Amino acid sequence: MLLIIAEKPSLARNIVAGIGQMARRDGYYEGCGYLVTWAFGHLFSLVDIEAYSGTSAEGARWSMENLPCIPQEFRFELRRNADKKTVDAGVKKQFHVISELCNRPDVEAIVNAGDADREGEIIVRLCVQHALKSEKPQKRLWLPDQTPETVREALANLGDASAYQNLANEGLARTYIDWLYGVNLTRYATLKCGSLLRVGRVIIPIVRAIYERDMAIRNFVPGKYLALVSKEETNGEVVELTSKQKLDGKDRAKAEAACAAYNAAGAVVSAVKRKKDTLHPGKLFSLSKLQNLLGKKYKMSMGDSLEIIQGLYEKGYLTYPRTNSEYLATAEKDKMRRILGECKKIGYPVTFKDSPKIFDDSKIESHSALTPTYRIPKKGDLTERENQVYATVFRRFVAVFCAEPCTAERTEITVRVGELEEFTLKGLVITERGWMKYDDATQKDKVLPKLAKGERVNINFTPVEKETTPPKHYTIETLNNYLKNPFREEKAAAEDEVGSDDAAEYKAIFEGLELGTEATRTGIIDNARKSQYIALQKDVYTILPGGEYLMESLDRLQIRMDKFRTSELGRALKKVFRGEMTVAQSVALAADEVRAVFEKKEQPPEEDTDIGLFGEEVGACPLCGKPVVRGKFSYGCSGYREGCDFRVNLSICGRVISANNMRLLLANGRTAKIRNFVSRKSGKPFDGALRLEQGKAVFDFSD
Repeated sequence: MLLIIAEKPSLARNIVAGIGQMARRDGYYEGCGYLVTWAFGHLFSLVDIEAYSGTSAEGARWSMENLPCIPQEFRFELRRNADKKTVDAGVKKQFHVISELCNRPDVEAIVNAGDADREGEIIVRLCVQHALKSEKPQKRLWLPDQTPETVREALANLGDASAYQNLANEGLARTYIDWLYGVNLTRYATLKCGSLLRVGRVIIPIVRAIYERDMAIRNFVPGKYLALVSKEETNGEVVELTSKQKLDGKDRAKAEAACAAYNAAGAVVSAVKRKKDTLHPGKLFSLSKLQNLLGKKYKMSMGDSLEIIQGLYEKGYLTYPRTNSEYLATAEKDKMRRILGECKKIGYPVTFKDSPKIFDDSKIESHSALTPTYRIPKKGDLTERENQVYATVFRRFVAVFCAEPCTAERTEITVRVGELEEFTLKGLVITERGWMKYDDATQKDKVLPKLAKGERVNINFTPVEKETTPPKHYTIETLNNYLKNPFREEKAAAEDEVGSDDAAEYKAIFEGLELGTEATRTGIIDNARKSQYIALQKDVYTILPGGEYLMESLDRLQIRMDKFRTSELGRALKKVFRGEMTVAQSVALAADEVRAVFEKKEQPPEEDTDIGLFGEEVGACPLCGKPVVRGKFSYGCSGYREGCDFRVNLSICGRVISANNMRLLLANGRTAKIRNFVSRKSGKPFDGALRLEQGKAVFDFSD
């Protein structure tokens, strides 16, 4: 008897459908030589800090006394309810079923049927590890889709669980590292700042990217410049020419002189090139590229689109969704031929293409691109939103394998203005739509004026006043592109062309440079939204006041969870996956980073930035004598309810006022000389002390 443990009930049902007739029992199925049971996703989670210190988490108050917590050995327990007090009854019951089945004498081997990724790998491994009382052979069921045929093929070719050890190691390393960051730094920041601040390895650089972009937009000061523009008719058609020169908005005389020189030089067509071209369809979808398109076209949030894509996968209509590749494996060619055969049956003009633009093993890490399966839904099978998602994937697949080419005529006209400047006009006219009939294309005809080589072009350049524009808010697409490679220029990511060499992009992904993964990014961004750090309107992300406070608080605490540190740990996880680093070595990197937050060296008063703990007393109020305490945004008198309004901001002119300097101010009436204030008017740094004057903190520049 083989025991198959699925990650969730829906997968268990699909496995049973592939096996055939099985009897339903309480918490499992039995028949045909198999037992099939399931988890509910993660049945186990890492224990909380209190478990390592021997105290109960129930009702425990967070304290700096047990921070940082760096376990010698990480421990798991059955997942608790949100109250942290009790284990969910359904979780406890299902694990009991799994445990009983694992230890049944007639079970010869146990099959891990977690989702085909690192999370699925450790979800089932942890169940078996905690349930199994004696050694038994362990196998792996790896499903690229959940159709009955694929289930049967996979069951006939079970892999040994040991072949997936590195994947499990990566999953465990990621779990441990995220716990170290999340638990330690969330508690530290919360205790320091007085409100719950969710600090995590990936959520912080995501929120920081949106915060910094929005601050750049908010602080943007437009600059005026003069462009040299000509819009004159030649042969009855307007020819628009814009010079690459940009002159200062105040230098109109110089701009007018430049225009006069251009107009005096005259313009002539120096070259006309026309060629027929074949346009290629877009690549097959990775998860993020599909989410980009769905966000732009249908304004679907990443959470909504992933839920629908995952549902279509579980219904057997799409292949495994959490993939970072836009290519297919060479071993899948026969599988693609079958799917194409199903497409032909319903009237699509497709043909098999054995092309490296489609099949490329070097650009696949674990999973191939998202495609439809041979199981094509009938009319009425899908909801409207499901149909939008499925049709997007299906039509791209048809476009990639379309037998009808898309042809166009490209035109390039070069206009020379004397010896001063050369202008290039580019046009494109679609002559045969081909695959474009099936995949929504943004490509539109751009028809150029009818000009011949040697022909004179009428010009009249004049200065046109324009303004520089601020950067744009992140959208679903541009944020996804940034997260896939945060070190790549945004313009380069946006201008990716079909057929362009994307080897560097895949090298960066496989090295672990991305922030988060295809499997985790959607959930992390959703958590940032639920925590009210960021907002999503249509497909545009913006920072919220809570996100601003989070970023500014972390800056005050000197916690720089930036793209560099997150990517460094991402690279470490990939090394674990490749067997180049142990779990312990990768966790040690994170542990050192966490310790560094708590082991800051004591600073001299002029450099000190330590704001102490929220609620900490720093001295007596100069107005009423009651204690002054550290608040969320300021040091304030505890007698505020009785009308005392003494208050000193935590940050003045861009400089943190430390708790020690506040103590000096209250005890002696003057702080130490503090370095690196920033002038609001000039933006220049300056040094100075603060002193009390009639109950107010004012600058003191005396020595």
